[in-house]
Parts: sequence; structure tokens; C-alpha cells
Amino acid sequence: MDIQEFSIKQIIKSDGHLIDQSYQNVVTKELVETFYQHLIKMRTFDRKAKNLQRQGRLGTYPPFEGQEAAQVGSALALDEDDWMFPTYRDHAASITFGKSYSILSSWNGRVEGNVPSAGKNILPPSVPIATQLPLATGVAMAEKYKGSKQVAIAYFGDGATSEGDFHEGLNFASVYNAPVVFFNQNNQYAISLPIWKQMNSKTIAQKSIAYDIPGIRIDGNDIFVVYFETKKAIERARNGEGPTLIEAVTWRYGAHTTADDPSKYRNQEESEKRRESDPITRLEAFMKLYEYWDEAWAEQVQIDATTEIDGAVKELESMPPAKVEDIYDYMFETPTWTILEQKEQYLKFLRGDQ
Repeated sequence: MDIQEFSIKQIIKSDGHLIDQSYQNVVTKELVETFYQHLIKMRTFDRKAKNLQRQGRLGTYPPFEGQEAAQVGSALALDEDDWMFPTYRDHAASITFGKSYSILSSWNGRVEGNVPSAGKNILPPSVPIATQLPLATGVAMAEKYKGSKQVAIAYFGDGATSEGDFHEGLNFASVYNAPVVFFNQNNQYAISLPIWKQMNSKTIAQKSIAYDIPGIRIDGNDIFVVYFETKKAIERARNGEGPTLIEAVTWRYGAHTTADDPSKYRNQEESEKRRESDPITRLEAFMKLYEYWDEAWAEQVQIDATTEIDGAVKELESMPPAKVEDIYDYMFETPTWTILEQKEQYLKFLRGDQ
């Protein structure tokens, strides 16, 4: 494959116009409204979480505003029993796929935030960079050996492609034809390091060439192309055709986490200019152009999202404080003697025992 083929695919422009008119036949009002409801809900969630952190009601939090379309669109493309391997930033993907708002509690140190909703195959968020990629490949291989049709999707940022786990995950998936989709959200900064300082590769999608698997580059702020291209990759995996690498080019407006200051390493004027291609305003523009827009309905969507998120916050704040000793109980299914000894020493310290 020629590297020139990795141009960014779009279905709708920033102004809402369809690029490929054939999609008018597959885009339904129900689908468009589903996209909009999830996008509004997730932006409301993210802004609320940031406010909670600033008020001292939540621990350090990794915001995702600007990346909603990449996460929501890809998550909606999955089947109910598929597998999801999120990072610490992929709350929109996890909640869209069925995780409860208890995910908030993980930022207050509670184990409940890592537990998936009943019947959902959602792994705890991976904080170490790229470690989830070989795991997703392994699960996908296991499903293949069992003869199931379940697919795994693994999320990661541009910085993860500089980790060995990225290459190991893709290599194993390629060799064993694993039914896994590697979904990269390229927001162009690995914390403070811009992508042009991190790699000489023109794109992340071209890294697929080394492993002889399909790679595509899409506009991560265009929820239509995210949804339809991810769906193609998932169906390809489900039909036994192996893995795909997707590079969703996007932009996160805010900081890496609430503990850092992006103005120290990134031009904030550029960040504000990026709002011209915001995933929500783009979808709104499309809805208005193609007569899907209903002002009263949109206002109600925002009211419902706010009510739902406020209810989740009340539930969060009704929980008792986390127990620090919980960290010892969930390292292994059966704690090893070393873990038990560490826990006992810690509890002695809490009790003031000599």
C-alpha cells in the first residue's frame, strides 16, 4: 500500500455538508438523533467532571472534550457482547457501550469505578500506556479459538504508538489473524510532546503496512465516518478477515489531565480555532442542512443529559469514602502472601501498632 493512500476520510465537512451523497440512503433520523444524544450527554459528563475536580469533589481527572465523536461513534459500532479495552480517558466510549456512571467513582479511589455493568465486556481503564493492546489481541484470539463471533476493540493515543506493546499487539494480531480493531485517537500530543517530535512517520495509519493489515485514517470529529468505518472494521474482524488499524485524527481542547497546564506547551489560540470543526457543532450543522433539526427536541436532549449527570453525581457523593486498603484486595483473585503481608503492615500502621 502506498503511504499516499492514507489521506483523511470524511463523510461530512465541518460545515455539515455531505461529501458522499450515497450516505443519504443509509443515514436515518434515528441514527442521527442517537449520535446527537450521546454526544451531548458525554460533553455534559466531561464538563461536569472537570468542574467537580476544580471544586475538590473529584480527584485528578483526564478530560476528553473534543474527542467525543471518535469515542461515541466507534462504541456505537460494536455489538452488545463485543469486548472493549479503554484507556483512562475513554469514558465516552465506555459509557456509550453500557458502562454505568460509577466510572466517576474511580477518580475518588473507589473500586466500583472499574467494575463493568452486568453482561458487558469492558476492561478496567488502562493507565499504563499501550499495555491493553496485547491484552485485546489475546482476548480476540481466545474468542476466535472458541469459535465465537465476538470482536475486541482497543483504544489508545498517539503516544502509545511509541511503546513496544503497540508493536507486539499488532504483530500478534497480524500473525494470528485476530478479530481486533486497534482504534487510535490521534489528538496530536502525548501529554506535552507534539506528534512531529515523537515520530518521523507521516501518519499513524501507515504503521499498519509493517504488519500487513489494513490501515485507515479518518476525521475523528466526523461521527459519521467514525461510525461507518469502525463498523466496517468490526464486521471484517467478525467475518474472520483479521485486525484493522484506525487512526482517528482529532483534537482535545483541554489539558492532558486536570493536573497540568496546556498553555505551557500548546498554543491556546490554535486550540480555540479547532472548535470550528467541533464534532457537536458539525453534527448540528448537518441536522439543520438536511432537516433533522428540532430546536425544542435539542433543548430537551440537553435538559435530560444534565438531569442524568446530576443524578450520577448525587450517587457518587452518597458513597462512603474509599478504603485505601482496598488496593491490596484486587491485585489477584487470591492475594499472594506478599500482598497479605503488606496489607497487614499497613493496617498495623493505621491502628498505631508498634
